[in-house]
Amino acid sequence: MTSVQGTDVDIPTEDGTADAYLAHPADGAPRPAVLVFQDAFGLRPQLRSMADRLAEAGYTVLVPNLFYRHGRAPVFDLPEFIDPGARPEIFEKIMPVMQALTPELAMRDAGAYLGWLAERPEVAEGPVALTGYCMGARLSLLTAGTYPDRVAAAAGFHGGRLATDTPDSPHLVAGQITAELYFGHADNDHSLPPEQIERLEAALTEAGVRHRCEVYEGAPHGFTQADTAAYHSEGDERHWAALLDLLKRTF
Repeated sequence: MTSVQGTDVDIPTEDGTADAYLAHPADGAPRPAVLVFQDAFGLRPQLRSMADRLAEAGYTVLVPNLFYRHGRAPVFDLPEFIDPGARPEIFEKIMPVMQALTPELAMRDAGAYLGWLAERPEVAEGPVALTGYCMGARLSLLTAGTYPDRVAAAAGFHGGRLATDTPDSPHLVAGQITAELYFGHADNDHSLPPEQIERLEAALTEAGVRHRCEVYEGAPHGFTQADTAAYHSEGDERHWAALLDLLKRTF
């Protein structure tokens, strides 16, 4: 198993400083980079653990605190085990912060994260890969279309609102994407109903984007997050297999 080094880092942006977690093989040699977009609960031990697992596989991994405008991580006082059903006040605090991160702000930040990675000695030259969870899946798709020259592959898992009928829907960037995409959808996800899955598939196909979209039967929204009540071990391991396969094909 590859030894991993994890470090807290700060990234300058147009709107301040984003704190982040950087993980990479301990030898410090340049490796392909993976930018991870968080779920709604934010940068916390669970996401650091996921970054470490990717680094063990041979990548340099950055997990920024997307909510840095509201404070350094952890932005929210979360329990060790997150059960929104039992603690509805959690989302009462999170939702306004999520809504404040507009697509425009998120893409401005994504440019800063990509630029920062390009300057790091632990990162190999060339484009990077993306993966995102829940809200992060939207940002993975948007970033692939906004910075096509910087993104070689992008994945998203249990994403919501990927193909809405609003003018800022992420699927509308399909025509600008040059990366290969993979999406693992949650089963019976109210935030991504069948019509949105079909709309996303149609947009990617029409644009000629190399992609694969799958619904993980029995896996609920949030299935990759082991510190939440939504965790689904079978879906999580399927996610890891799909993500690592995408990265191997990319790099």
